[in-house]
Amino acid sequence: MPTKDDPVVIKKYANRRLYNTGTSTYVTLEDLAEMVKKGEEFSVQDAKTGDDITHSVLTQIIFELENKDGQNMLPIPFLRQLIAFYGDQMQMIVPSFLEQSMIAFAKEQERFREQMKSALGKTPMDMMKLAPMKALEEQTRRNMEMFQNAMRMFTTFPQGSPAPQPESEKKSSEKTDDLQELKEQIAAMQRKIDSMG
Repeated sequence: MPTKDDPVVIKKYANRRLYNTGTSTYVTLEDLAEMVKKGEEFSVQDAKTGDDITHSVLTQIIFELENKDGQNMLPIPFLRQLIAFYGDQMQMIVPSFLEQSMIAFAKEQERFREQMKSALGKTPMDMMKLAPMKALEEQTRRNMEMFQNAMRMFTTFPQGSPAPQPESEKKSSEKTDDLQELKEQIAAMQRKIDSMG
């Protein structure tokens, strides 16, 4: 008998139907997406073999959400970069890095919500009705900038090929030394990784 803290088991049948054993009802991918948003833990098992297929079902949910109009959260450059990491020496580091980045992003968002609530006594949704979106946009921009900068650290470059520079670095000549130092650090990391492999 599962305890309260055990994840709900969702069984996936050959006809692609999903059965929630916790509520004894059939569910859809949209229902599973709502469970994720509410923080409800679940695992998905193949009804015939008992294999854990949670990863593939969660990936399918992301695919479905990305295909809805106006729902795209994964920019094309990010997707290309992610695909490039498959089979790369850095592949085993990427999942942990992405997980930690998303945890940090969620904490930052929660901190932002708390600041908004304590400063104005309103939830961010209330504020969006009353105030311009500038503060929320700035927070999102900072979070994405942090994430992109962190991902750049893991990008490997062929020997002799320069790292792509963000627009802000192209415009600012005073950051040239910092950029060169970063390139040298990345090259040193690549040499260290190559020597380990």
